Amino acid sequence: MPIRRLPPETVNRIAAGEVVERPASAIKELVENALDAGASRVEIQADGGGLTRILIADDGKGIPKDELPLAVERHATSKLEPDDAGDVDLLRIHTLGFRGEALPSIGSVARLTITTRARDEADAWAVTVDGGDQRPVAPAGFPGPHGARVEVRDLFYATPARLKFMKSERSEAMAISEEIKRQAMAHEAVAFTLSLDGKVTLRLPAEHPGFEGRLKRLGALLGRDFEANALLIDQERDGVRLSGYAGLPTYSRGNAAHQFLFVNGRPVRDRLLQGALRGAYADFLARDRHPAAALFLDIDPLYVDVNVHPAKAEVRFRDPALVRGLIVGALRHALHAAGHRASTTVAADALSGFRPHVGEALYSPTSASAQSFGNAAPGWSGWQGWSQPAAAAQNLPGLNERSARVEHTWSGEAAAPSFRTLGEIQAEHAGQIAPGAQAPADLIDYPLGAARAQLHGTYIVAQTRDGLVVVDQHAAHERLVYERMKTQMATGAVTRQALLTPEVVELDPSEAERVAAKAEELAEMGLIVEAFGVGAVLVRETPALLGDTDVQGLIRDIADDLSEHGAALSLKERMAEVCGTMACHGSVRAGRVLSAPEMNALLRQMEATPHSGQCNHGRPTYVELKLNDLEKLFGRR
Repeated sequence: MPIRRLPPETVNRIAAGEVVERPASAIKELVENALDAGASRVEIQADGGGLTRILIADDGKGIPKDELPLAVERHATSKLEPDDAGDVDLLRIHTLGFRGEALPSIGSVARLTITTRARDEADAWAVTVDGGDQRPVAPAGFPGPHGARVEVRDLFYATPARLKFMKSERSEAMAISEEIKRQAMAHEAVAFTLSLDGKVTLRLPAEHPGFEGRLKRLGALLGRDFEANALLIDQERDGVRLSGYAGLPTYSRGNAAHQFLFVNGRPVRDRLLQGALRGAYADFLARDRHPAAALFLDIDPLYVDVNVHPAKAEVRFRDPALVRGLIVGALRHALHAAGHRASTTVAADALSGFRPHVGEALYSPTSASAQSFGNAAPGWSGWQGWSQPAAAAQNLPGLNERSARVEHTWSGEAAAPSFRTLGEIQAEHAGQIAPGAQAPADLIDYPLGAARAQLHGTYIVAQTRDGLVVVDQHAAHERLVYERMKTQMATGAVTRQALLTPEVVELDPSEAERVAAKAEELAEMGLIVEAFGVGAVLVRETPALLGDTDVQGLIRDIADDLSEHGAALSLKERMAEVCGTMACHGSVRAGRVLSAPEMNALLRQMEATPHSGQCNHGRPTYVELKLNDLEKLFGRR
């Protein structure tokens, strides 16, 4: 069969298979065109999951009449400009679109109509492409002073086989909604309206550019709980800036659907983000929990390649280690600055578990004790059989006893606790008060308040100035011990144990090369490896904390992490897991009766320790209930 040129219509349909995978892909390309045109308002309409009709309307600068025929030609674009020598630089892409494929690709498989009025032009014009057949430019009506309206009907009608691969209209509509949400996150200063089958499902007003407006936009899209529990991220390194918001560890999710990365305003999917988030939250979340985050990376276009995927959904960084280090470092800095803060959803979940007793008797009127009191006026406790003798209050245990208040300022002179770890906490707390400094008059002025009681030998109840705090003593002290062990590991070399017989681990040649290249980094964590021929590494020493570990499994996990994320997360996670196990065994157990000074010392140390708001698995170590929430439970508000 001889070599021949394909017809332009066939070429466009082949391109459409890459660029326009589904209705959401077409909408993504059209919305990016609107944003590149400087639109401040974008309206999206989709019927039948986007297969029946799509309309994108914007108030951008529009397209001049003489450029309309070029707009629907393949590889024609206004976003790339040649230099004096006639060369086009594909390494400095400053716009969302640049390939010049979207409009001709859509026009080759659907009925496409572009109606536009360019800025400073009196008349509006339209061009139509029906299954690759371009019609002449004609006058048209346009509702606004300038902008464009792009209408797509019967998507994929020219390629019926493609329609068989489409999902249900509901699934396609959900994909469209998710795509618009990602675009709206990246451009908070642009107003978005999305209508599906004639019903407005998303209406986002334009927000002020900057952190405040961005957080407000993220709250509208990800929920107000995210807005209330998000940590500000703003770090810069070597000309690369990372900004955005990440959720507290206690505000975690069951999947990674709430993780978003934007590079120069472009939504992208990149394994680098998932690996960096996993590394940054490794000390705070279990493996089946995932943080929520929306991160925005601003980088010189010269150091990122966006021309690696037809749909521009992926990018390649020239220095991925720099980007990953920036993400991990910025997230850890924000988590450290959060201190002992826990998410607000913890209190909401706790309040939802309360059930008020309405109209129920605390004592059965048929019981012998109730009958002994005789009859009284109805109303108390919702039943009519209660009568309290005059001496009843004197006989109830505890009412005549002196209050066991423990909120007086603790001076460190109380009897020392009978176990070492909390004794160290007390000593540390006593040393934190500077000479001559005035301690608060009442411990309830501290963030975690004053210890009032211990329930079931497990929970500490403390009173704050405007509510109460319930602390899980075991989880809280486990976190304190774990943070202390991490500090010790960071300040000194990790103790290593030499293997009696060095172990050879066989891997793929590329995997072995990656592991050997990270030998220096692995040595800092106590793992000594070296290359052993082609496709193997030799392990001489392992971290003493791991004890008798599976060396083969450890090296293979590290190789997988290096292949997927570029970092040896498995070793760090195993070290963290061992530290967590040791901290668990070395912490205050549930059922341990604590004295008042011990409880208060634990609260003070929690306030002074970063990340003490959650245990090593991301669960909260304390729940705070505000006074107004308690009053609502009893109908006082």
